[in-house]
Amino acid sequence: MSSVPVTTWYLEQTSPADLLPAAAPEGDVRIVRAEVPSPEFNRFLYTAVGGDIRWTDRLDWPYTRWQELLEKPGVETWVAYDRGTPAGFIELEAQDDGAVEILYFGLLPAFRGRGIGGHLLARGTARAWDLAERWPGLAPTKRVWVHTCDKDGEFAMANYQRRGFTLYDTRVELEPDAPNPGPWPRAYPA
Repeated sequence: MSSVPVTTWYLEQTSPADLLPAAAPEGDVRIVRAEVPSPEFNRFLYTAVGGDIRWTDRLDWPYTRWQELLEKPGVETWVAYDRGTPAGFIELEAQDDGAVEILYFGLLPAFRGRGIGGHLLARGTARAWDLAERWPGLAPTKRVWVHTCDKDGEFAMANYQRRGFTLYDTRVELEPDAPNPGPWPRAYPA
């Protein structure tokens, strides 16, 4: 299999004051925390959002690994719904040093370009800043960070920067040149 260079950018906020708001999208868009750990639901979100942008690192995870992640204190999934339909998600993970990583963030293809992403990112980042309030025993958030790469959606980097994230590192690595997996096998034509 051939390899391709992939550029990954690392961005952060170091204060809640760094967070810049986004306009609320039109229509009935709600953002709700998925409070019951559900490997099936999180895997659905992961494959539905990442299928066309080559999210592959979790595709072979067994049920137990999903369950372990979702039951970890300080891991939260916030879901955007458009008129009751899941439109996207943001997954947060508290780390030992007071940092919160945005593990995954994105929208299903049909919901992109409508202002939902900026709104979800702003609300999810705000939830990263107040995460310790919902998880007794966790250190208060001192930093929120995320990484994105040139395989992600074309507006990902600009969205992070519009929400107040600043770049602190860039890396280029070779990765296998794999086809988009789709939300299920062979979902996209070859």
